[in-house]
Amino acid sequence: MLDIRLVREQPDFVKSRLATRGSDEDVARIDEVLRVDAERRKAETALQQLNADRKRLSKEIGGKRSRGESSEELETRVREIGDQIALLNEQTTAADEQQKQLLLGIPNLPHAAAPVGKDASENPVVRSWSEKPALSGPVLDHVALGTKLKLFDLERAAKLSGSGFICFTGAGAKLERALINFMLDLHTGEHGYLEISPPFLVRRDCMIGTTQLPKFEADMYGLEENQLFLAPTAEVPVTNFHREEILVASELPKKFVAYTPCFRREAGSAGRETRGIIRVHQFDKVELVKVTAPENSYAEHESLTANAERVLQLLGLHYRVIELCTGDLGFGSAKTYDIEVWSPGQNAYLEVSSCSNFEDFQARRMNLRFKDAEGKNRFCHTLNGSGVALPRLFAALIETYQQPDGSIRIPEKLQPYFGAAEIR
Repeated sequence: MLDIRLVREQPDFVKSRLATRGSDEDVARIDEVLRVDAERRKAETALQQLNADRKRLSKEIGGKRSRGESSEELETRVREIGDQIALLNEQTTAADEQQKQLLLGIPNLPHAAAPVGKDASENPVVRSWSEKPALSGPVLDHVALGTKLKLFDLERAAKLSGSGFICFTGAGAKLERALINFMLDLHTGEHGYLEISPPFLVRRDCMIGTTQLPKFEADMYGLEENQLFLAPTAEVPVTNFHREEILVASELPKKFVAYTPCFRREAGSAGRETRGIIRVHQFDKVELVKVTAPENSYAEHESLTANAERVLQLLGLHYRVIELCTGDLGFGSAKTYDIEVWSPGQNAYLEVSSCSNFEDFQARRMNLRFKDAEGKNRFCHTLNGSGVALPRLFAALIETYQQPDGSIRIPEKLQPYFGAAEIR
C-alpha cells in the first residue's frame, strides 16, 4: 500500500502519478484518505490531551485523599474523561480501519520512467530475440498437434473438472515435467536462486500482502469462508515467506524460485481467448521472487527479467519484451516488463512472463523490513516474474518445433530432461 506520509505530505504528486493510470476514482480516493486521516489524527490528539488530564486529576485526587479532603468532584470528572476516552478509542480504531481499507484499494504509483499510455495498445517493444521461425508445410496449432500426438486430453479434463482445465497425457505430461525441471535447474544452478516448494494453500493475509485481495477476490478460489485460498501464483507464498520479519541488509537480495500449480477463476475474462490451453483455470508455473534493498531493486529487476528471458533463449524460441505503459500496469506494480513468446499456430505473441518491481508496495502490506547500515528499519522492495509460465510455453514450443512429417523436435537443451530428441 502507499505510504500514508507520502499521501499526506505530497497529495498533488500522488494524484498526478495515479492519474497516469487513467482512473479518476483512484485519484478521488486520495481526498477521502486525507479526510479520514485528518479525523483520525484529530481524535488521537484529543486522546492524548484527555489521558494527560486524567493523569493530572488522578494525582490531585491522591493529594486530596492524603490530606483527608473530599475528592468526589474530581473522581466524577475522571469517570467522565474515562467515558470520553473509551468513545474516542472506538472512533480512532474505526478510522484506522477505514483508512487501511481505503489504502488497500489504491494502486501503486507508476515509476517516473514508465511510459504513459491508456492501455495495452500503447506498450512499447523494448527488444526482441531471434526471428520468427520459417516453418515448411501447413502450420498446425497446439490443439491440432496435441490431439494428433495425444499430448493432452481436453474433453476428459472437462469431464473431470469442467471447461478451462487440461489433462496432459503420455509424452505431453512428460514434456510438461521436463520443462519444469529444466527451468528449476537453470534458475538454481546458473542464476543463483534458492528453490522453495511452498504450500499450495495460503491464508487471506498473504493474499492481501501480494495485492490479490481485496481487489481481485472474484478471480480467486477461496475456502474456509475465504480465509484460505488456492494459490493463484507462487508469488503469494514465496513473497510472504519473510512477512512480518526484519531481515539483515547483508543477506539481501533474497532470490527464490518455486514451482506450483496456479489456480484462477478468470472471472473477468469473458470473451477472451479460451480455445485450447492458452487460458485455463489451473496451470503450472515456475516463479522467480526477489526481496531487495530499495537502492538495488531496479538493477535486480533488469537481471530478473534477463533470467526469465534466458529460458526462451536456451529453448530457441523467438520472443519480444514489452514495457507496460501506465494504463496497463498491474495494480501493485511500479514497473513491469512482459515477455511474449511467438506462437506460430496462433500467429500471435503469448505472454509467458510478467516481471514486476513493486517497490515497497507489497512490503508495507506484509510488514517486511530490513535493518540498514545505520540500524534503521526500512521496508524492503519486492519483485517477481514467471520464469516462465506454462502451458503457453508448451503451446509455443510444440508449434515452433513441429516437423513436416508430423513429429515434434525437442530442443537440444531440453533433451536430457525429456529423454528423447523428438515426439512422434
